[in-house]
Amino acid sequence: MAGALTDAPAVTVPFLSLGDVNARHADELKAAVGRVIDSGRYVLGDELAAFEREFAAWCGVRHALGVGNGLDALSLILRAYRDLGDFAAGDEVIVPANTFIASFLAISEAGLRPVPVEPDEATFNLHPVNVEAAIGPRTRAILAVHLYGQLADMAALGDIAARHGLRLIEDAAQAHGASRDGIRAGAFGDAAGFSFFPSKNLGALGDGGAVVTADDRLARRVAALRNYGSEVKYEHLYRGVNSRLDEIQAAMLRVKLRHVDDDTTARRAVARRYLRAIRHPLIVLPHVEEGEAHAWHLFVVRSAHRDALQRHLGDLGVQTLVHYPVPPHRQPAYAGESTLDLPIADRLHREVLSLPMSPTLDSAAIGHVIDACLSFGAGR
Repeated sequence: MAGALTDAPAVTVPFLSLGDVNARHADELKAAVGRVIDSGRYVLGDELAAFEREFAAWCGVRHALGVGNGLDALSLILRAYRDLGDFAAGDEVIVPANTFIASFLAISEAGLRPVPVEPDEATFNLHPVNVEAAIGPRTRAILAVHLYGQLADMAALGDIAARHGLRLIEDAAQAHGASRDGIRAGAFGDAAGFSFFPSKNLGALGDGGAVVTADDRLARRVAALRNYGSEVKYEHLYRGVNSRLDEIQAAMLRVKLRHVDDDTTARRAVARRYLRAIRHPLIVLPHVEEGEAHAWHLFVVRSAHRDALQRHLGDLGVQTLVHYPVPPHRQPAYAGESTLDLPIADRLHREVLSLPMSPTLDSAAIGHVIDACLSFGAGR
């Protein structure tokens, strides 16, 4: 009804405006779509082949295989290793307890069992000591999630995996461009799964994902599994699935890959301002490991008064999100499967709050977020 009053505050600073993100490249994106339309080839064509070469080179690995989404990327890695004899049904994969449920679902989809462990409370990522303590006779892999764009401790996890004969797989869905010592996310483990969901640092204009690996054997099996289990048309070697990154999304991603390094630089600039200016006794800022190049997919603070802080920021027009309110082991989908006591993971999920983060945030918007955070609790 025109003129009706509303209790909802006006959004001054959106959490993320995908319209603004993509508008910067609109001409290039439209030209790429036109190129695909004119080609008459829409699945497993030249655009996908080109993107796979370019993304593999950018990650620093031999192979990239475009798939339907990030969940499929992880599922296909695990399924391929199982088919190749590295895993058997019911084997265990260690995974951080605080992650998006896709990390768990991929393990389950492959007929394996997720074993959640407590994270490092400072970084939110896998704690190597807890990983080692969780290894049992049926452990076959470690799934390291680079949560929010910060690398897990891949040197320590790699050492553990090597000593125990385990596969080390990266869930890099949020970590496009994160690096340490010049090595990018996706090039540390045996294989990695990426998501190109539109809100990701490298986001498509629809769903998409990729498997990256230096393992020739794995790459060949994933390439077949994503395409109905076929290497040659109408010859089906395996019971595969249909999970192929389509030509239009591949073309979109080729455009955006050319700009992702600049976008990461912009995200880091936003994070630096937040880290320098938000000094508040009720707000815990994210910890960044020395020497790491964080990708800053999300800027996540903690507060014991999270819900009140979110309301306060919302009243001042700052849109925030919670990533994630309920950990996977507490979800109905996994009811009864874990009897572990995971108080750190539970506490993190009660306290985390994601502030606006985007390469298109201007100085005034960043300043408004900072001022809104600093004013929390004033006058109490």
